[in-house]
Amino acid sequence: MTIQGWILIAAFVGILLALTKPMGLWLHALYEGRRTPLHSVLGPVERGFYRLAGIDPTQEQGWRRYAVHMLLFNAVLMMFTYAILRLQGVLPGNPLGFAGTSQHLAANTAISFTTNTNWQSYAGESTMSNLSQMLGLTIHNFLSSATGIALAFALFRGFARREAKTVGNFWADCTRVTLYLLLPISIVYALFLIASGVPQTLAGSVDVATLEGVKQTLALGPVASQEAIKMLGTNGGGFFNANSAHPFENPTALTNLVEMLSIFVIGFGLTWTFGKAVGNTKQGWAILSVMVILFLAGTTVAYWQEAAGNPILHHLGVAGGNMEGKEVRFGIVASSLFAVVTTAASCGAVNAMHDSFTALGGMIPLFNIQLGEVVVGGVGAGIYGFLLFAILAVFVAGLMVGRTPEYVGKKIEAREVKLAVLAIAILPLVILGMTAISSVVADGLAGPLNKGPHGFGEILYAFTSAVGNNGSAFAGISANTPYYNAMLGVAMWLGRFFVIVPMLAIAGSLAAKKYTPASAGSFPTTGALWVGLLVGIIMILGGLTFLPSLALGPIADHLAMIAGKTF
Repeated sequence: MTIQGWILIAAFVGILLALTKPMGLWLHALYEGRRTPLHSVLGPVERGFYRLAGIDPTQEQGWRRYAVHMLLFNAVLMMFTYAILRLQGVLPGNPLGFAGTSQHLAANTAISFTTNTNWQSYAGESTMSNLSQMLGLTIHNFLSSATGIALAFALFRGFARREAKTVGNFWADCTRVTLYLLLPISIVYALFLIASGVPQTLAGSVDVATLEGVKQTLALGPVASQEAIKMLGTNGGGFFNANSAHPFENPTALTNLVEMLSIFVIGFGLTWTFGKAVGNTKQGWAILSVMVILFLAGTTVAYWQEAAGNPILHHLGVAGGNMEGKEVRFGIVASSLFAVVTTAASCGAVNAMHDSFTALGGMIPLFNIQLGEVVVGGVGAGIYGFLLFAILAVFVAGLMVGRTPEYVGKKIEAREVKLAVLAIAILPLVILGMTAISSVVADGLAGPLNKGPHGFGEILYAFTSAVGNNGSAFAGISANTPYYNAMLGVAMWLGRFFVIVPMLAIAGSLAAKKYTPASAGSFPTTGALWVGLLVGIIMILGGLTFLPSLALGPIADHLAMIAGKTF
């Protein structure tokens, strides 16, 4: 580890903290439906959408109706994308003449992008046409992200409102987030990427001659527009198979920094928005403090392990840190930081291959997802997932002080605790259940390319990533098979929507409650004690649940590496 490396990490966090309040203010304006400077230009577009769809944005919805509309919207989008992928061979915008994808790959990909997972069992440049990339996939990068933020707004209203029966209007929330947040930033962002050397063209490829005189055909396409929203919306699905390790997606150290910042910036801002919504911005800063503590802890371990390198190679006389699977233009610190950022958020974009990290260095991205991706989390999904843990934390605090727990003026009772447990339990139940099945059946064992603990880690990472809606992978697993496409597709759907529905039920229950002012007996939820309790609850739930599987995978792999053994 170097001083320069820590300066990069400190600068990254410092820039994000400086952007937190401005982003939070903009999000709060959208949360309240207030006018923004962009309304003079985009207001007519918004009203046009409502007229075409026959929607009254002022008509609010209860949590059940909000949930039904959200589920139907996402189901229709999923079927739309499935049809495009299957019919790709006969549709326009296909300069390289790719055939339609198989049924199981189309279904897996449609579910993947609908759920904001962007798991890819294919190489984009050799499988997907420009039309499929732009219309079938990029549309989800906007709308799945907008859905996550809209759902966070619904939960914020549950905490903020008093004796109310509604939590907002799904269509209005989703439209405003797309028009006034994601789209404008993505346009500016894409222009920056184009200026930095990222392609943006409808051409399928270009022929070039190398310095040795060898002809090569380089895949091209509308890369910059997809790259911008894939990072900003914590989607992660790359235009190219190498994702953000590809120079056409991430050409310079500056684009690398901006891509990392864009993954976190909305998640940071939403913490401030929550505090503002409930009338106490200290609540948001407390949540952000927990996220930053967990993020820096993971970054420290990952950077330490990658900088330390592999003792087996050291014994053979190859000194230095672990550069396997990393781009030389980024190096160890930027690659380690990117890996932690992309898995702390629900992004999954990569600028290095996590499969090639050291055992413990690779365990950190895995463990980030297993914590529920609440370290910062995906846009919207991170903050509402975090608030589920906050509900459990105040329940524990209530047991300690001997009174009904309260959080931001709302009593947390049995219904909310049960629903929070139900939403949180889906993650370990599906991850460990499907990993166990795939570790013993023939179709599951055919996937990992490595043996021993690392092979088990590849299976564990795949289902962790799918259920956690992350999309990254230990790339040594062959997942484009009917078995893995089906199993991972089911895992992604459960991991997204079986958390959302209980969360919306909590929002509806809280909105109907009266406001309970804090008293001398209330447990404070803005100070260091509360931050420590939240860190403990998140670590204990993640640690106790997944420690046995981690011991069989990355920890056993690390011990074998120390002993000089390979599999």
